[in-house]
Amino acid sequence: MHRQRADRTNPSDPTRTLTIMRIGIVILPDQRWSESQRRWRQADEWGFDHAWTYDHLGWRDLVDGPWFDSMTTLTAAATVTSRIRLGTLVASPNFRHPAAFARQVTAVDDVSGGRLLLGIGAGGIGFDATVLGGETLPPRQRVDRFGEFVELLDLVLREDGTTWRGDWFAAVDARNNPGCVQQPRVPFVLAANGPRSMRLVARFGQGWVTTGAGGDDLESWWSSVAELSARMDKALGEAGRDPATLDRYLSLDSAPVFSLSSADFFAEQVDRAARLGFTDVATHWPRATSWYAGDEAVLVEAAGLLPELRRA
Repeated sequence: MHRQRADRTNPSDPTRTLTIMRIGIVILPDQRWSESQRRWRQADEWGFDHAWTYDHLGWRDLVDGPWFDSMTTLTAAATVTSRIRLGTLVASPNFRHPAAFARQVTAVDDVSGGRLLLGIGAGGIGFDATVLGGETLPPRQRVDRFGEFVELLDLVLREDGTTWRGDWFAAVDARNNPGCVQQPRVPFVLAANGPRSMRLVARFGQGWVTTGAGGDDLESWWSSVAELSARMDKALGEAGRDPATLDRYLSLDSAPVFSLSSADFFAEQVDRAARLGFTDVATHWPRATSWYAGDEAVLVEAAGLLPELRRA
């Protein structure tokens, strides 16, 4: 079936033209590797541009089921794929220190031959925030910590022998040798919905990822995405940065409707993201039950549409 792409300009910004859309998939780390490796191989073979996994010690009601470490999973995924980019959606400061995490980042970038994308967020609430015995931080403090995490991680990945101290993290002569395959470091894809986090994106991010700002129905969710995109433009403008230098990622399944409800619906959502100036989208591998419940047959059909959906 032929799907014509809509107008090549974003209605909210007539000066922005659509670029080629990159399409990714999120594979939750909730299966033993003997089972999940098939998914990573297929994502690579089908032509997805990037594949992601969650960075949690346990996630929502799935905390009672199987769950595996993100960086170890990405390392394994790197050994069974050859082309697709691999990433965290998103790495959490709840249980990570930038100096130690930098070593893991360097290792995965090395094993993958420079295919790592590093999604980073402020750290969620719930199990990850309490499992180590701490208290859940209020939003302002989480953003404070997020800023320090990103700044120190950036320093350690780019410079050898970093000494730095903040309110949340510190490092003394932290080493980065041999450094990342991707220079000066792996790309940061920073999660941001608020103004302070968006300023952090403008300063450190090669990419920005958003889940939208909620909404009880699909249209209100898309309205929130459009508003957040406009705010990101404003933050970039205030920082004196060209918006064209920032890749924009949208997690489609934060919407009230699963993006892989059907292949046609998926194509519509990809097109809507492109109209708003997003360069990248991500869907989720369908699960049998609970979160992202769906039919793998729809994923197979959607994968067959990738070349067409990718064209601007």
